[in-house]
Amino acid sequence: MSPPRAASTPASTAGLPVCACARRQALAALALADPAVKVQRTLALHRALRAGDLLIDPAAGLQADAAGALLPGRPGRPELLPPNRMAWRDPRSREGRAALLHAIAHIEFNAINLALDAVWRFPGLPADYYRDWLRVAAEEAEHFTLLREHLQSLGADYGDFPAHNGLWDMAEKTAGDCLARMALVPRTLEARGLDANPGIRAKLAAAGDAHGAEILDRILADEIGHVAIGNRWYHWACAQVSRDPRTAYDAIAREYAAPRLKPPFNREARLQAGFTAEEMAWLEGKT
Repeated sequence: MSPPRAASTPASTAGLPVCACARRQALAALALADPAVKVQRTLALHRALRAGDLLIDPAAGLQADAAGALLPGRPGRPELLPPNRMAWRDPRSREGRAALLHAIAHIEFNAINLALDAVWRFPGLPADYYRDWLRVAAEEAEHFTLLREHLQSLGADYGDFPAHNGLWDMAEKTAGDCLARMALVPRTLEARGLDANPGIRAKLAAAGDAHGAEILDRILADEIGHVAIGNRWYHWACAQVSRDPRTAYDAIAREYAAPRLKPPFNREARLQAGFTAEEMAWLEGKT
């Protein structure tokens, strides 16, 4: 069965000015608080970029306060709690399954923000860097939409359960260093999603949620590509400063107090996403 696709979206570019600055528009989308509006604008940005209606200006100096709001824009709910205060719910119950899907939806909402932030925040990079991360933002927006629609089919919605903010916390820590951002967000935190996905999918399937399992299949397929993009730009950034990618990663992880990587690892998915056999041996030996 083919992976499910997000609901179709309008063909318009949501009022974007022709030949607008892609990075400036990404900043404006990042500041939007309403999840549905953020999704629509993010998808419109990607369509406009592919149509040639957005200009990529790597040299543009952008300021966060130009967006006129605190970043990232987010709704008043869900309530954000420390990870150790997140309650476990049994996915065999309807409410427990909704809570699990909500947790994944929150990760995908944060992932939209992370990709948009990667576009606007770091100047002076190759144009392909900005194209890559706008594509990631659009695919994360599709994931969020699929999950939110499934949540609604269960009688819940995004915001109905508490969530934690671990992904964005690391984005704030690495806001001043693109190399550290690539090392610790896509290659560390988002790569953990590759490891966790099969177990979560199995829980949904065991609970009889075939559609939820299909959504997880779609997310895994796309996330392999997203982590590969992170790997690409991490290795590129290391080359610019003549640093060895493996030893640089270890040093960066210590400097920013990154979470310790723990098995099990989804070795096949990580290799598809650009981790080398040597890196995997190091990860597996380190733990």
